[in-house]
Amino acid sequence: MITMNEIKKGLCLRVDGRLVRVVDFQHVKPGKGAAFVRTKIKEIESGRVLEKTFRDSDRIEEIQLEGRQMQLLYSDDAGYHFMDESTYEQITLSADDLGDAVSYLKENDVIRVDFYENRAVGIDLPAAVELTVSKTEPAVRGNTATAATKPATLETGLTVQVPLFIAEGEKVKVDTRTGEFLGRA
Repeated sequence: MITMNEIKKGLCLRVDGRLVRVVDFQHVKPGKGAAFVRTKIKEIESGRVLEKTFRDSDRIEEIQLEGRQMQLLYSDDAGYHFMDESTYEQITLSADDLGDAVSYLKENDVIRVDFYENRAVGIDLPAAVELTVSKTEPAVRGNTATAATKPATLETGLTVQVPLFIAEGEKVKVDTRTGEFLGRA
């Protein structure tokens, strides 16, 4: 059992008898009264996203997931196809199962896939990934007096704000939790 202070994004819980994953959370400390955590949780079975509030007195059951290292082989209309590196078993996860993580996945990446009772329930991304800039505007001489940024489209289709000196073809590091530019790779 965990308390409301231990809730974080990506955590798998059992709430009202259903298996859910925390999509987003916000700690709230009102001026009057006790603190609470407002969460968005996704039911693993149905895929529905619900809002749930946890108070300090609530005890929540954390679900222990089994993690396996799997390689992303390819993606198509059916979903994202992963292969277990030790047993060569293949599984397919839909874009809905992966959520925002699809913006950070590219072929041949090795990712930890979480399983509950031998069923894949999601993936665990690293804190940062390296992606190549596929499209961005060229920097204009004289525009670098301030910390200005410009939009850049990465190889996965994700758009992030990067400094003006970043050019097409460069590898950049992106934070998978916030989607922000961290630096050159």
